[in-house]
Amino acid sequence: MTGRADLDPHVASGRIVGAVERLREVLAYRRLGFGLREIAELVGDPSADAAAHLRRLRGVLLERRERADAMVAAIDRELGARAKGLKVTPEEQLGMLGARLYDAIGGAYTVTRCTDPRIAAQIRDALGDARTVLNVGAGTGSYEPADREVTAVEPSAVMRRQRRAGSAPCVAAAAEDLPFEDRSFDVAMAVSTVHHWADPMAGLREMRRVARRVVVLTFDTDEPGWLDRFWLTRDYLPEFAAVLADFPPLAGMADAIGARAEPVPVPWDCADGLFEAYWRRPGAYLEDRVRRAMSVWTRVGPRAERRAVRSLADDLDSGRWAERNGHLADLDAADLGLRLLVA
Repeated sequence: MTGRADLDPHVASGRIVGAVERLREVLAYRRLGFGLREIAELVGDPSADAAAHLRRLRGVLLERRERADAMVAAIDRELGARAKGLKVTPEEQLGMLGARLYDAIGGAYTVTRCTDPRIAAQIRDALGDARTVLNVGAGTGSYEPADREVTAVEPSAVMRRQRRAGSAPCVAAAAEDLPFEDRSFDVAMAVSTVHHWADPMAGLREMRRVARRVVVLTFDTDEPGWLDRFWLTRDYLPEFAAVLADFPPLAGMADAIGARAEPVPVPWDCADGLFEAYWRRPGAYLEDRVRRAMSVWTRVGPRAERRAVRSLADDLDSGRWAERNGHLADLDAADLGLRLLVA
C-alpha cells in the first residue's frame, strides 16, 4: 500500500530537488577529475548539506588555481633561463619548483591519502613512550599521534592549508634546516617524505640533532632487482628507477642515524593512497585523482604516465594483468620495499 507521504506533492517535489542537487554535485566533482569512488565518499557524507558541498568545491577550485599559478610561474622562470641561453637540467627544473612539487600534488591528499591504521600502529610502536614529537615533512598530518605533543614541519603552503583545525602547530621549514635547538624533542618522525628532500642525508642528520630518537618511513633500493618487487614498476613504469636514481641507499641512511630497519607490509586494502597502496586493486591506477596524490607520476612526466596507464588498461581489459598477477589475490599484505628506520 502506498503511504500518504508518497502521494504528497511537496514531498515528491523535495525528493526531485534533492536528486537534482546530488546530480549537480556529482557532475561538478567529475569535471574536476575525481574518480567515481572518491565522488561517492564526498557526496555521501550524511552530515554535509548543499552549502557544505559548495564550500568544499570552492576550496578544491581555489587549490587548483593556486597550483596552476605556481606551475605557470615555475615554467616562466625556466623559459626565462632558456631565453638567456642557459641550459636547464632536470635537477635544476626540480630546483625551480622547490616545494611546488608538493603544491602540485597536494590538493588530492585529503581525498586519497588517509592514515592506514596498520601502518600507524607500527609507527606508534616505534615512537614508544615519547611525549614530544617533531613530524618532519608532515604534509596534511597523517600518522601524527593524537596522544602526544606534536610539532609539525612542512614547506608546502598547499599542504599546510589542508591540515585540519585543531591539528598540531605547523612550521614552514625544510628538513635540512630545522629551526630548533639540539635535543628539543623526544623523537623526530618522517613519513614517506625523505625522497622529496633536496639532501636526504642532511635532513636525517638534522632530525638526529634535534631529537633523542628518530623514526623514518622510507624506501629500500638496496636489494638487487628491487624494481621487480612491484608489478607496476616492473611491467609499466620502468622510469621509476630514474626517480630514485640519486636516492641514498637504505644502509647509508640507517648508518647516518644509527637505526635498525623494519619491513612495513602494505595491506591489500591500504587506506593510505601511497604509490604502492593499490597493488591488489590495479584499476585504481587508472583514476587520475588517485595518481595526482602520488608524486611519482609528476616526477616521471606525462608521456610515461600516459603510456603506463594505457598499457595497464589494455592488460586489465584483456586479462593479461590477471594472468601475470593472479597469485596476489591470496595475499593480505605485500612487502614492496617500505622500511621503517628506528634509531
